[in-house]
Formats: sequence, structure tokens, C-alpha cells
Amino acid sequence: MSSLALDSNPDRRDNDQTVVSADPSKTHILIVDDDEIITESINEFMIRAGYQSSMVHSGEAALDFLSASPVDVVITDIMMPGLDGLELTDQTRSLHHNTDVIVMTGYGGDYSYEEAIQKGASDFVFKPIRFEELLLRLKRVLNERRLKHERAEMLSRLKQLAITDDLTKLYNSRHFYSQLELEVDRSNRYNNPLSLLLMDIDHFKDYNDAYGHLEGNKVLVRIGQIIRSLLRKMDSAYRYGGEEFTVILPETNGQEAKTVAERINAAIELEAYYPGPGIEASITISIGVTEYDPREDIKSFISRSDKAMYKSKLAGRNRVSTIFVGEPTDQN
Repeated sequence: MSSLALDSNPDRRDNDQTVVSADPSKTHILIVDDDEIITESINEFMIRAGYQSSMVHSGEAALDFLSASPVDVVITDIMMPGLDGLELTDQTRSLHHNTDVIVMTGYGGDYSYEEAIQKGASDFVFKPIRFEELLLRLKRVLNERRLKHERAEMLSRLKQLAITDDLTKLYNSRHFYSQLELEVDRSNRYNNPLSLLLMDIDHFKDYNDAYGHLEGNKVLVRIGQIIRSLLRKMDSAYRYGGEEFTVILPETNGQEAKTVAERINAAIELEAYYPGPGIEASITISIGVTEYDPREDIKSFISRSDKAMYKSKLAGRNRVSTIFVGEPTDQN
């Protein structure tokens, strides 16, 4: 038989240094025990402590509840008929990865702390339950959840910073090469077309010399925004160099890529800039378009797009040129 210690006050200030959420009402607890007195007592205590709390009386009912409602922490007894607490812990951690589990057991139970942890439990508390200890362990688990979430967010931000150009917020050239390798591999595996755009701002040095680099940076940012606005979700845009941009177009053949390039070229030409009082300026770009050929390596693929872009430069700038495999380099 299990018993409870009912002399603890959930509002008292404990002596641990655990950092807890400023708003526990946003935390949902599920109490699982076949003993209705225990579940009702813990449920009442959690509500008094400010948490959202629900209760069920079997492991099977707990899994049904978890499938229907998000829960932050499950507090479960081990000894239950049917699906016991360890099996519930195992299935909860397998099916609901964001839910933590605190396991309750009697001192004389046949289950060990190690078994519970191996099944995925976040903590372990012995019966008879002391509410003060249970609240302390709950706070510790919630604090670890918060820290884990913050670490994951930090790593995600750091990863994003590592592959993003600070100014334009497009991907950077380092990420371009790794992503192009993936897209080439995918193109070869599924026999899908793959195209590449390489573009360079026309006379950008003259613009910077005339109006300064701060105004030039505004142009770079705006061009990045225009390029990104004209792409599909599967496409990706990169700042390739100082005033060069590139776009990877998966599942896109050369003629389709040329249409995308012409759309980008036209949109950029229409954009007006105001680098000084009473001054209106415009910018154009030269674009090279290529389609990947399975017989070539990545270096040759990129080189052809570069040659196609310079083909646009030599032809007078502000235009789109193509060089496909087997096509003469002087043919647009």
C-alpha cells in the first residue's frame, strides 16, 4: 500500500537553487496512479502550487491522454495493473519526446532507479510521497527542460549564423558549396534536373565610389530581398562574393531557370534607390544560367555559370545568358 505525507505547503519557499518558470500555470502535469486517493491528492497539490494538472488511473489511459493533449511532465507510479509505470515511461519517451517522466515507487519495490532512468525517466521519487520533495524534483526537471530548450535554440542560432551572410541574410558562400553538393547528389540519385544562376551587379564599384559603401550596402540588402522574394521554398539564394549572388534551383531545367533569371533581372532593374537628397539611381545585374550535366563535376558546373555570367557582361550587361553542355559559348 502507498501512503502520502500531507503536511507540506506548496507555497513555502524551499532552500534549493533551482530556477523555475515565472508562470507555472503554463506547465501541464499528468498524474498517473491506480490509487485514486494518491492521484487526487497529488493533483490537488499541483493545482495549489499553480500548475495545470490532470489525472488518470492507468497507463493505458495515460497514453490516450498524451495522444490528445500536450503534457510537460508525467508523474507515474510504477506498480499498476496492465501497463505499468516503466512500460508507460518507455512508451512516453518513444512517442512523446518532449514529455518528461517522474517515476514513483515504494522503498521495497522490485524496480531500481537505474531501470527507471534506462527507460527514459527524468527523475525518481520514493513512496510515501513527501509533497515538498516531489515539488523540488518537479522544479528540477522543469529547469532542465528549460535549459535544454535554451541550448537547442542557441545551437540553432549559431548554426544559422555560421551559414548566413551578415549583411543580406542570404546564405553565405561556404554553405553554397555544401548545399550544391547535396543537390547534385540528389539530382543524380533521382534523375531530376538542377540549374544554377550566378549574378553580378553591374558597375557596382562606380556606385560605391559615387555614394559610399553604406549606400552600396543598402543596394546589396535590397537585391537579396528581391531575389529571395522570387524563389520557391525549395530554391536557395546565396551571397557568393562582394557583389555576386548565386541561386540553386532544384528540379528545374535550363529553360525554366532562364525564365526565373529574367524575372529577377527585370525586378532588380525596376527598383529605385535614393542615395542622396534629390538623387534617384537604379541598378542592373548580369546573370549566367547553367543546367547540371551528370557527366560533369561540381567545379565544371560552377565554372559554366561563371562563364555564362561574363557572357552577359561582354554582351553589354543587364541581361541573362546561358551556357549549357554542348552549347557554343558565344551563343545566347
